[in-house]
Amino acid sequence: MKFQVPQFIEMEDKIFGPLSFKEFTYVAGGCGLSFILYRYIPSFLIAVIVIAPVLSFAGLLAFYRPNNKPFIEIVQSALTFAIGSKLYIWKKEKKPLQTKEVDFSYNERVTTSKPDLSENKLNTIARDLDLKI
Repeated sequence: MKFQVPQFIEMEDKIFGPLSFKEFTYVAGGCGLSFILYRYIPSFLIAVIVIAPVLSFAGLLAFYRPNNKPFIEIVQSALTFAIGSKLYIWKKEKKPLQTKEVDFSYNERVTTSKPDLSENKLNTIARDLDLKI
């Protein structure tokens, strides 16, 4: 029995021409709000100044996808961050500087010891390095 495997499940269905339902809703809502603003604001110049950001925001909601995420999620995250309470865990506290006294006298003689390598052992190590074992 053969089953058809669904493909392109991340893409939304195009319902209204080239627009999905969400895109159409954002565009229609922006245009409807712009029309209402145009009808109730008496001055044409002020209406255009108010309508331009509304249409821009509606266009961003419908078509702009930063980092392949819907723009509405970015707006929601920004509002949640701005309104929500913030918890600051780390706060720097000034602590008094602790000092240690160090003895800088060099009167003691420092002795170094050389490893005891016989000539035979030295040749063996040199041969191993040459052969890269």
